[in-house]
Amino acid sequence: MDSGDENIEELVEGPLDDDDQPHGLCTVTYSSSDRFEGHFKHGEKNGKGKFFFFDGSTLEGFFIDDALQGQGVYTYEDGGTLHGTYVDGELNGPAIEYDVSGHLMFRGQYRDNSRCGKCWVYHPDRGCLFGDVNEDGEMTGESLAYIYPDGLTALYGSFVEGELIQARLATLVSTEAGETRFEVALDGPVYSYDKSTSTCIATHALLPDPYESQSSPLCLYVRVFVADSHIQGAGEGLFAKMDAGPDVIMAFYNGVRITHSQVDSRDWALNGNTISLDADTVIDVPRPFDQTDRYCASLAHKGNHCFTPNCKYEPFAHPRFGPIKCLRTLRAVQKDEELTVAYGYDHDSAGNSGPEAPSWYKQALEAFLRGQAYSTGQ
Repeated sequence: MDSGDENIEELVEGPLDDDDQPHGLCTVTYSSSDRFEGHFKHGEKNGKGKFFFFDGSTLEGFFIDDALQGQGVYTYEDGGTLHGTYVDGELNGPAIEYDVSGHLMFRGQYRDNSRCGKCWVYHPDRGCLFGDVNEDGEMTGESLAYIYPDGLTALYGSFVEGELIQARLATLVSTEAGETRFEVALDGPVYSYDKSTSTCIATHALLPDPYESQSSPLCLYVRVFVADSHIQGAGEGLFAKMDAGPDVIMAFYNGVRITHSQVDSRDWALNGNTISLDADTVIDVPRPFDQTDRYCASLAHKGNHCFTPNCKYEPFAHPRFGPIKCLRTLRAVQKDEELTVAYGYDHDSAGNSGPEAPSWYKQALEAFLRGQAYSTGQ
């Protein structure tokens, strides 16, 4: 992101002054294969210009005496952008960063090309980290916070390079002066990073996620609860505890981490609470942890199947559970409405394009095609 250049000029296209230096609107290609297109004055960049770096990234802005000054836009090779303030070619001042899809990824300050002071670092799922970064620009310290996607519920405490070490439930409060502070439940439970393994679902299996279902004076909402499903034969289901609009995260899907081959090689009766996380990993909530008296740290696995669902599963970077999935609404849902998802089984019995459907799903599909809207899911 530095606008300086120590490369040797290899090729100049454009007008030259009497000393054969670029002068005017020119294109200069350097020995590193970086290229600069913009205005020059006697060999120095002066005016609007843009670097095209060999790795595919770019940097554009206004140059004075060969250095970028003021507002500049750095575009990463993947298409993400950083809009920053430059002083003598280095980032110094406010900056804001977006990913290739235009989602906010960072908001804060830079000093000499490094993040400094209070910063916001956002995940694609809209959760974020907030606080003073350390001298290396990392989210490391004793007074940092992970803020859930609602922008209110938080875990406030110790983090190292963005990973939760120890924190308590908090609520974000913005003052009239625009400052950000937190009300912390000092007598509440302590949360720590607790990524599951192939054999351990959670160290604290009965500690509910505070965003999802924990009742607390600092928790403004309880979003979901478990009750008997309205779907015939489905057993328990997941229900909304509050009205929610579309595109709202309601619950999280944590579980033990197993392989796809393990899932494919065992009886379908054991796969009622499995969901693919990525090409290598499947999240599973096996027996007896499918019972809430044995596991209630997350509840999205209680969502039953429907061919006309009101929710969907998406990836989520959870501060406690690590990479998991979440349950996000597809449309507005009402308080006490059952939350459902489409399981995504392959309708083809050969299972050529996705996980082969179990027998209950095939029967439900036949019923649905005959006009019945709901089916059993667990």
